[in-house]
Amino acid sequence: MATEEVQKHSVHTLIFRSLKRTHDLFVSNQGNLPEIDERLEKLRRSIKAKDGYGLVLDKAVKIGEARKASGAQTPGDKPLAITDGSAVDAASAAGSLVKYNAGARPAEKAAPLVAGTHTSLVRASLANSNGDKSANGTIASHLQLIPKKAPSIPKPKWHAPWKLSRVISGHLGWVRCIAVEPGNEWFATGAGDRVIKIWDLASGKLKLSLTGHVSTVRGVAVSTKHPYLFSCGEDRQVKCWDLEYNKVIRHYHGHLSAVYSLALHPTIDVLATSGRDSTARIWDMRTKANVHTLTGHTNTVASVVAQATNPQIITGSHDSTVRLWDLAAGKSVCTLTNHKKSVRSIVLHPSLYMFASASPDNIKQWRCPEGKFVQNISGHTSIVNCMAANSEGVLVSGGDNGTMFFWDWRTGYNFQRFQAPVQPGSMDSEAGIFAMCFDQSGSRLITAEADKTIKVYKEDDEASEESHPINWRPDLLKRRKF
Repeated sequence: MATEEVQKHSVHTLIFRSLKRTHDLFVSNQGNLPEIDERLEKLRRSIKAKDGYGLVLDKAVKIGEARKASGAQTPGDKPLAITDGSAVDAASAAGSLVKYNAGARPAEKAAPLVAGTHTSLVRASLANSNGDKSANGTIASHLQLIPKKAPSIPKPKWHAPWKLSRVISGHLGWVRCIAVEPGNEWFATGAGDRVIKIWDLASGKLKLSLTGHVSTVRGVAVSTKHPYLFSCGEDRQVKCWDLEYNKVIRHYHGHLSAVYSLALHPTIDVLATSGRDSTARIWDMRTKANVHTLTGHTNTVASVVAQATNPQIITGSHDSTVRLWDLAAGKSVCTLTNHKKSVRSIVLHPSLYMFASASPDNIKQWRCPEGKFVQNISGHTSIVNCMAANSEGVLVSGGDNGTMFFWDWRTGYNFQRFQAPVQPGSMDSEAGIFAMCFDQSGSRLITAEADKTIKVYKEDDEASEESHPINWRPDLLKRRKF
């Protein structure tokens, strides 16, 4: 029996033929979508509406029925148009665009705008001041177009330059924190030598040394209502010192690692501390109870500040976020994720309802209570360890490499910058600024530095706008980067 020889094809050819056959089979309708089932679509929409708007769905149905019963027009019936405010009939419902004429009275009709004559036009609504009624009895509202202003930087306020007035040495380690007492007579510093020292503000002389911490003191704060000084350190301890007896009267136990920052609430007797255990803790000053543990940050919380109005607690962390906290609930209200690097310092403005946060990428300003971004202050390229602001609108930032930048708060203009000099005998690498604060008057700036000194700066009395003019160039627009 003769057998027919089957022609052998390569696998490639067979697959290609199979694909071609399949393609020919479906080519007529391959781009078409399946037909929509009206019943299923209606069901899907009703399920979605009930799921998303179930609580208010009945109200919308009632409003729709009431509109139909009264015969009123639904919002989408009539096309909206920018008109010149004159009476409109059905034929001229679209109206015409008009150019804003500053000299003309509202009653006068401005000339129609020819398309393409002006590029930057924005809509503006001007109420008819004399309340003229149009032909059909409705009050005409003048919708007019006004030229849009080009964005510009406001001129910064002039600030006198600052100069070094005193260098105080006495600590045997890096000076890590400063606090000025409410009476403006003395200030306290804490350092790597585990000692808290009290200095006379006017003369710079040492008044007192407080020993008790067993590791670096990282934060100090003086109470405005009690004769108490609070301190925290890398030994995980938070202490309350009675300044009448110069002794520790309370310990606040709870932090699992080094405590880096502390802040006193201005109106309530509570204390906020934050540290390397990625938490901030709220303590009852009197009972030593840990009222809240504010968790949420994923790295060291380097800075905590407290204010009387919401948000009452603000924290900045090495996880590059800033968090705003509800003190009553002990929960995070808002997380600001704009920074790209560690946030080591947060400062509240003494009079404006604003705060600033510092990171190596930028110093950012925010508006309370919702944490609305205001502007970037760029230029301080090193790690920014600390900031201070006074009521005159001067913001100062101190870097890890010893640089100090002075900014105008409102405009972000950098009016002065310099490298802090190290004390004789120190290496240049010891030029680092760890903490800074203004005294109560805002006329003295005290900095804590890595060369184991405390430096006091004051404004230059002899400087004037003529001798130190503002190098202000409004033609260079500042980019608003987020």
